[in-house]
Amino acid sequence: MRARLLALVLALGAALTVLGAGPAQAAGYRYWSFWQGAGDGTWAYATEGPATARPDDGAVNGFRFSVSEDSSDSARPRKAPDFAAICAGTAPKAGTKRIALVIDPGTPQDAPKGEAPPALRAACARVAPDATTAEALASVAKPLRYNNQALLCGISGYPVSGCGEQIAAPAASSSPAGSATAAASDGSAGSDGGPSLGLVAGLAAIGLLAAAAVWQSRRRRG
Repeated sequence: MRARLLALVLALGAALTVLGAGPAQAAGYRYWSFWQGAGDGTWAYATEGPATARPDDGAVNGFRFSVSEDSSDSARPRKAPDFAAICAGTAPKAGTKRIALVIDPGTPQDAPKGEAPPALRAACARVAPDATTAEALASVAKPLRYNNQALLCGISGYPVSGCGEQIAAPAASSSPAGSATAAASDGSAGSDGGPSLGLVAGLAAIGLLAAAAVWQSRRRRG
């Protein structure tokens, strides 16, 4: 009986150690994502790369540098895809097409160590009718940097190195008030940041099991 109680104590202690550990950091990737302006003034994640996309005259393409797990949570460019505004100063010309480009280097939090993102900018590229987005981008944002898989790694020299590398996404430093309230209501965390109800209950259970083990040992000796 005593051995069984001690085994339960050890198992519960191990479980609480795992539960008490901080949440694992999700893996993310740091890269330039490619977007296409939709007709309703929003951005849509591109279904092909800039080296093969051949936008029509009047299209708006965007690029955003950020850290994300996949395309479903990738950050959009922070400027609306407004062709009329971006290309207002570039007159049409026969035998060419105009492509509006939004280049958003992202935030300091997403920047590689030792680098600072340049300012967001927009440009109007006038290129040949059959030009790709990559060619339009090269006409207004050199130098571009690619890796050996033809993945776009740098625009206008940013970032200096790296290309789609996997990194640990930063853990949240704080939670919104609403999240804290929700966490407290389901017993997972106290509103004052103290020990969770589950942790307190677990420690109490360990104490009771330990006391039971001692009592049983004394009874057997008696």
